[in-house]
Amino acid sequence: MTLRIEDYALIGDLQTAALVGRDGSIDWLCLPRFDSAACFAALLGTEENGHWRIAPAGAGNCARRRYIDDSLILESVWETRTGTVKIIDFMPQRDRAPDVVRIVEGVSGAVEMSSTLRLRFDYGAIVPWVRRTDGHRVAVAGPDSVWLRSEPEVKTWGQHLSTRSSFTVGAGEKVAFILSWHPSHEPRPKLVDPHEALVQSLEDWRKWSARCTYQGPYREAVMRSLITLKALTYAPTGGIVAAPTTSLPEDLGGVRNWDYRYCWLRDSTLTLGALISAGYNEEAAAWRDWLLRAVAGDPADLQIMYGLGGERRLPETELPWLRGYSGSAPVRIGNAAAGQLQLDVYGEVIDSLHLTRQSGIPPERHAWNIELSLLGYLESRWRRPDEGLWEVRGPRRHFVHSKVMAWVAADRAVRTLESDPLLRGDVERWRRMRDEVHQEVCEKGYDPVRNTFTQSYGSRELDAATLLIPQVGFLPADDPRVVGTVDAVWAGLGHRGLVRRYDTSATQVDPLPGSEGTFLACSFWLVDALRRTGRPDEAHELFEQLLGLCNDVGLLSEEYDPVAGRQLGNFPQAFSHIGLVTAALALSGEETAG
Repeated sequence: MTLRIEDYALIGDLQTAALVGRDGSIDWLCLPRFDSAACFAALLGTEENGHWRIAPAGAGNCARRRYIDDSLILESVWETRTGTVKIIDFMPQRDRAPDVVRIVEGVSGAVEMSSTLRLRFDYGAIVPWVRRTDGHRVAVAGPDSVWLRSEPEVKTWGQHLSTRSSFTVGAGEKVAFILSWHPSHEPRPKLVDPHEALVQSLEDWRKWSARCTYQGPYREAVMRSLITLKALTYAPTGGIVAAPTTSLPEDLGGVRNWDYRYCWLRDSTLTLGALISAGYNEEAAAWRDWLLRAVAGDPADLQIMYGLGGERRLPETELPWLRGYSGSAPVRIGNAAAGQLQLDVYGEVIDSLHLTRQSGIPPERHAWNIELSLLGYLESRWRRPDEGLWEVRGPRRHFVHSKVMAWVAADRAVRTLESDPLLRGDVERWRRMRDEVHQEVCEKGYDPVRNTFTQSYGSRELDAATLLIPQVGFLPADDPRVVGTVDAVWAGLGHRGLVRRYDTSATQVDPLPGSEGTFLACSFWLVDALRRTGRPDEAHELFEQLLGLCNDVGLLSEEYDPVAGRQLGNFPQAFSHIGLVTAALALSGEETAG
């Protein structure tokens, strides 16, 4: 039986991550990086595509689970007729090969346990050769090698191309399993002590969490979201992936399945604002530095997303041997949207760099020259149509949000030059551009009959991205056009109290079949827009509703289906958690930076 998306929890080591189900099965894990090929791909196929389940023999889902304190260390508890047992799952932070540690601990009575490990490299396509050596099970196929051991050693055997273990734990007894990956041409990795690693990991997370400066009424949810954002950080470069998964569907059984294991520029300003406002300047600076490295070069070559290290080539392919989550095919790896033209990213990059400059993060010497180069290119291109924020795979249009972000780019340049006399630039040039963009958007992107900004020039479609107009400063929140837009979006794109991105039934905009759920980040934007337009009670009510959509360990996916009452899309989703942090800080009277 396929678990719901919200039945999973996340563990990770700041370089990759795994999804652990309520049934004790790790159904998704890419090694050694977020964007590497999965060795457990049951999430998108069947158990034969790779998984690792440890649970009481014959048992179903755990009775309860939680993260230990403010950490990414997962504790799951089963209650059986013979006793109670818990499993602690985590991945130690590393500067070497990755480890997955699973510690089984008896709580009461005596519980018979079972472990089934099916390693399938290359997204479930390749069955490795497994041998036994020095108390380990070693699986090798091509470039990948995985070592499994237990402490103490338990009865283990091979069966049906899997590695199985059986053992019993009594009260106070512990059995630890350690799964270690390394390149197959290298010697065995250094052995990790699982119990020392647990102590160190808990200490690492406690120290990191203690840096959070937010102490408002939503601290638990904010802290969990910040931990999730940290978990989605690729530590060697500072890049933050949108999600650790690919092809979890926006429409169950449909084709809207995309790979989110990359770094989107659209998230940059909101990510930086959330991190800085919560006291995480070090992470914000690392993200800023990643951003500068990624966008360096010809501004004409700016992409909407990059790989973990700033890689540009993210070719999109399909994996026909995987049936897809709940039959949602095709399963895709790579993302062809990387080749789209989205003019809004120029504004987002420049806004991000302006934000870090304002926030006291030590400046990067070449940042201003990069901004001027991007501005010069945008000045000659902002009047062109593009694919827009939502990566619609249809014809290019004059998306209002893209134009608004072009205004943001010029506006932040003006602000910077006005406030910093040491920087050189033609402030009048950018004032003219700012005024021209503003005038055109208000003339062509606004429907005076319905009193709302629209998705694109001359269209009747609505777009939740227009909720950001007051947040970025394009118009004040009390402007009647802003109030009208908030009302129109809520009425036209609202669904059972939540918000869709846009109308997917408008085939002239979105040619793909099927629909999608409500978009959680957009729903958090509505919280902020309601607050800004003088409706704090409605804002708080919506925010509380959104908090209720988090799963039992505080995680959110990209979307939510209010009819089926379940999460949809890649999981957990950075954009959703950024929205949660931003809205919580705003409702608590602590505006995010910017």
